[in-house]
Amino acid sequence: MKKVVLAYSGGLDTSVAVAWLRETTGAEVITLTVDVGGGSLREGVERRALSAGASRAYVIDARERFVTGFCWPSLQANALYQGVYPLATALARPLIAQLLVEIAQREGADAVAHGCTGKGNDQVRFDVAVHALDPSLEVVAPMRVGMGLSRDQEIDYALARGIEVPVTRGFSYSIDQNLWGRSIETGPLEDPWVAPPSDVYAWTVDPSRAPAVPAEVTIGFVGGLPVSLDGRDLSPVEVVDTLSALAGGHGVGRIDHVEDRLIGIKSREVYEAPAAAVLHVAHRALEGLTLTREQLRFHRLVADELAQATYDGLWFSALHRDLRAYVASAQRVVSGEVRVRLDHGQANVVGRRSDLSLYDRALATYDAEDAFDHAAAVGFIRIWGLPLRTEAARQGSAWAWTEPLVDELPVRVADATPADVAG
Repeated sequence: MKKVVLAYSGGLDTSVAVAWLRETTGAEVITLTVDVGGGSLREGVERRALSAGASRAYVIDARERFVTGFCWPSLQANALYQGVYPLATALARPLIAQLLVEIAQREGADAVAHGCTGKGNDQVRFDVAVHALDPSLEVVAPMRVGMGLSRDQEIDYALARGIEVPVTRGFSYSIDQNLWGRSIETGPLEDPWVAPPSDVYAWTVDPSRAPAVPAEVTIGFVGGLPVSLDGRDLSPVEVVDTLSALAGGHGVGRIDHVEDRLIGIKSREVYEAPAAAVLHVAHRALEGLTLTREQLRFHRLVADELAQATYDGLWFSALHRDLRAYVASAQRVVSGEVRVRLDHGQANVVGRRSDLSLYDRALATYDAEDAFDHAAAVGFIRIWGLPLRTEAARQGSAWAWTEPLVDELPVRVADATPADVAG
């Protein structure tokens, strides 16, 4: 290994990794820092990388691309890992991996590196994504093998070499964040019985302390993509940042979840994702108005598959590519507006409308303008129930395997009196 491009956050682990890679391998180290929003870009990151021994430091503003190329397709698919996690960290990894490969090819590097441990999901996501894009590149993970330093040892290592690191001893949480969400783990969160301490949260107020008056926001969608808030057209990054501040201010977006990691262990994770939480709720509501029952049923299967593949680091797989293409096709009619009420930690849909809506009030209403042909229901039910009637006639009715209930339940019987009959 002669030249390596390191995914560099500017934190303790990757700052130490710069010096460690140079000292142990003799390779030239180039760092790549990707700004994916949400406060992920640390101030002075280039200076810190160079002070740690990097020969060159790249910083790329990928916020817009992160939203449009990764968050939006995931939102269109309603992809939530295990039905809960909006995949904030998992969505950023294939983007960073692709940029690692591109910079490595530009610089003529023969390897890329990342600061993941051997216990988490991110190591898989980086390794698999890099090799899907360029199998010739070596992937190095100092934290997984080689460095083997505790947090305090890393601090001492950095101080001894004059490396600037923005940490203090004893900090208990491991945090990753981007504009789509914030992931927090370790420390007191490792006991699933312990309620998350208040200092875990940075983007959301305690729902019990949220404003007494709820807020409402109207989200405009075109083709399944959010394009406006309260009638005002915004860029993708502006949509996310604005919703994050608004919803977080009302306590919306907290997630406390014990999830199954890819490597086979369970992990307690706390997430803050105010914008993602609101947009997922609104998007599903608009789909309920514009997609057919069959599409919605199949879409739930696709959502689970895409969420699993994203979580497992298979963004660049053929299955993921093809499922995204199906979702993009289905989203052509998901246009309209959804009104969401933000109230003490809850995001509730209170209105939805679309020019492409499949909802027909004349068919749904029970009022005088009801246009539904009630008499036609008789024939429909007869045909719909034909397989069950045939089954009962030929193979025995369902009564053969159904237990009687009347004798087991409290029953009151009222007999009519002669006066009732006469009345």
